[in-house]
Amino acid sequence: MTISLNKNVEIHEISSEETYVIRQKVLRPGKPVIQCCFEGDQALDTFHLGAFFQDKLIGVASFMKNSNPLFSPHNQYQLRGMAILESFKKQGIGAQLLKTGESKICSILEEPTLWFNARTTAVGFYAKYDYQIKGEEFEIPEVCKHIVMFKKL
Repeated sequence: MTISLNKNVEIHEISSEETYVIRQKVLRPGKPVIQCCFEGDQALDTFHLGAFFQDKLIGVASFMKNSNPLFSPHNQYQLRGMAILESFKKQGIGAQLLKTGESKICSILEEPTLWFNARTTAVGFYAKYDYQIKGEEFEIPEVCKHIVMFKKL
């Protein structure tokens, strides 16, 4: 799947290994790359999206079929490791990654729920796309505060 965006940005599926460099730079700066490999990255029903500008990877997002007990047990996907390089933020690239992932999930499952552990600093971004908060803030050790967000697609 390839989607052309403004500013010559394209989004298409990539391997889990291709996500690690962006995850490390944005989400785990100064940490070993092993911390950028997430459980579920290699699962058959996981897909990873990359945003490319002039053939350079500038953003990533991973979508994993994973159930959270806070929601109905069926038809769930989890967003993990969404990250955009600093110099490309606030240009709609994160929104395009999110919308592309939502569309693909809707082509796989009927009435799915997409959920994730959002950094508290990103809650406003996700709220713009109709994601809701569920539960209380919690700390992911050595990372930052997070809160569960979700949307029925």
